[in-house]
Amino acid sequence: MTEAKTRRRGEELERAILDAVWDELDEVGYDRLTIDGVAARARTSKPVIYRRWPSRAEMVLAAWLKRAPSWPGPEDRGDLRTDLLALFSGIAGQSGLGAARAGDRTGMAWEAFHNPEVVVLVSDKLLCPSPLGHALDGVVERAVGRGELPPLELPARVKRVPLDLIRSESLTRCGPLSRRVLEELVDDVFLPLLHGLARREGAGGA
Repeated sequence: MTEAKTRRRGEELERAILDAVWDELDEVGYDRLTIDGVAARARTSKPVIYRRWPSRAEMVLAAWLKRAPSWPGPEDRGDLRTDLLALFSGIAGQSGLGAARAGDRTGMAWEAFHNPEVVVLVSDKLLCPSPLGHALDGVVERAVGRGELPPLELPARVKRVPLDLIRSESLTRCGPLSRRVLEELVDDVFLPLLHGLARREGAGGA
């Protein structure tokens, strides 16, 4: 057993640990997940884990991000609404709040991503150095290029609205979000917000 603990290095060891995190999360849930349990399942030691992730929350987030869907690419999907839906779906998946899909454990991970210590890390990961802001800027720039919006600069607070909406809605519904809910967030909240900002900026420049 000792030999097995010391043989693996680098990416192989990290992959074994993160796989063990995922299996522990599936078996016992976030509240009962422990570093001891992960170390035993991964056949390693607690100091090895703590050298990589100083807290349980960071370890769980690393395990999720290893499996999370990538951010929507920069390609033009044809219209503002479609771009926003792709972005909202990507945020929901990346933060663990997306709709559960057959064959994966998104629904299981949902519990962890409502723990306050994980929520803070998710916000930091998505907003610093602001991949969410860059993604939204890209969506708006494409919409401006297509003539759907006038030139528009998004305030920093507006750039975090999609994440805040998704997190709040998932807490209210006590579960992952469906495609229909994501469409409602885009159609009923964020699109009107963008058009309202565009009118305000247009009036200010008149």
